[in-house]
Amino acid sequence: MSTPQLVVHRDKELMAQAAAARLITRIVDAQASTGTANVVLTGGRNGNGVLAALAAAPARDAIDWGRLDLWWGDERFLPEGDPERNVTQAREALLDSVPLDPKRVHAMPASDGPWGADAEAAAEAYAEELARAAGPANHGGVPTFDVLMLGVGPDTHVASLFPEHPGVRETERTVIGVHGSPKPPPTRISLTLPAIRSAREVWLLAAGEDKANAVAIALSGAGEIQAPAAGAQGRARTLWLLDTAAAAQLPRSLYPRASAPNCSRRPPSPRKERLP
Repeated sequence: MSTPQLVVHRDKELMAQAAAARLITRIVDAQASTGTANVVLTGGRNGNGVLAALAAAPARDAIDWGRLDLWWGDERFLPEGDPERNVTQAREALLDSVPLDPKRVHAMPASDGPWGADAEAAAEAYAEELARAAGPANHGGVPTFDVLMLGVGPDTHVASLFPEHPGVRETERTVIGVHGSPKPPPTRISLTLPAIRSAREVWLLAAGEDKANAVAIALSGAGEIQAPAAGAQGRARTLWLLDTAAAAQLPRSLYPRASAPNCSRRPPSPRKERLP
């Protein structure tokens, strides 16, 4: 697994814009290299903020949208079209405004779909869809995700993997049904840590004062059972994209002096990383 890299931006708007620009670059690079790209989307205010920034970016047209596969890290197990579903919010923020191939938009099942209210059966069906898309060179029964984005919750949860919850202990399956979620709605579908760690790059997004404690815990050496965000790592890169409020409780030794009051600030450790 890769060593975490940190990029700290002045505010959440700049973070979203920079992440969108970075995502465009990664997708274009992947398509140039292999012909396609696989990206895992996340919901929440930060994930949707990145998608909205991407929708507004002039460079978005550099992406060949017909050669992009989109997946989700988790989903609220609610009826199709429910405004709380991540896919519904993603469609509003970006997907409805770009020429995607509908067959390559891999939404997680809804609670009124073929499996009804059986979240376990729905999770198994999504795992099978991932497995069908995986090739011989892929890792862990899922396609090679070029970028897998995750929002970090105030309790350090990522996807729908919550501290001390059964799902964070899963080591075999790639997708699980989540029951009794501490955050409503109680029933969800989620990728597991093994599936997350199969990605080339994992990007963790956090902005706002309410995320500062979670960021500090996850980057302090906490275990993944107590802090699931600490276990979310990519094979080639693990990137924490933060604003200054979310980074406020990190040790000051991680911060260089800003060269200008409006510039983004990037900590020099654990490892320096060049922006695209």
